Amino acid sequence: MIAIVDYDAGNIKSVEKALQFLGAEAILTGERERILSADKVILPGVGAFGDAMEKLHRSGLDDTLKEVAKRGIPLLGICLGLQLLFDESEESPGVGGLSILKGKIKRIPATEGLSVPQIGWNDLEYPNKGRLFEGVPEGTYVYFVHSYYLEADDPGIVTATCDYGVTVQASVESGNVFAMQFHPEKSSGQGLAMLKNFTLI
Repeated sequence: MIAIVDYDAGNIKSVEKALQFLGAEAILTGERERILSADKVILPGVGAFGDAMEKLHRSGLDDTLKEVAKRGIPLLGICLGLQLLFDESEESPGVGGLSILKGKIKRIPATEGLSVPQIGWNDLEYPNKGRLFEGVPEGTYVYFVHSYYLEADDPGIVTATCDYGVTVQASVESGNVFAMQFHPEKSSGQGLAMLKNFTLI
């Protein structure tokens, strides 16, 4: 069973629908014990970093997610969920992230000809190909909606990047913790293949 963390963030139902399409058993829950008893956990979300952290802290889900990582339960962050796994974000100065992984979230710099937020498709490169991309070729296009990007302390955890005026660290893998800045549930068949790979870990 896969627990999708429900903390009143946007875009959670689309992840649930994608998993159901794949035949995976998934539940939306904000209950600590149901999350900790799950085989895998997904932290999705669209929204502001500071607002999301405040919701996680108020519900105690921040500690629950740290416990998920500590216990070795496979954990996948998607979009805002990726950003929350790290230490801090320029979007919300002074607000600490979950610090499950080390790094900071920075605003995409203004670049002539490129709009911020980035909304649309971009192709991936694999500096360190991770388990989520098994059977998914380099150069695959995936769908992004974001104004901020990851700068991980350890580039060795970065499994996919793309270029958008700056090198966007699009996916990471560290032990049992995985994350994607893009939306696999909105990235056609190859995106669903990535989610399927997570269900098989």
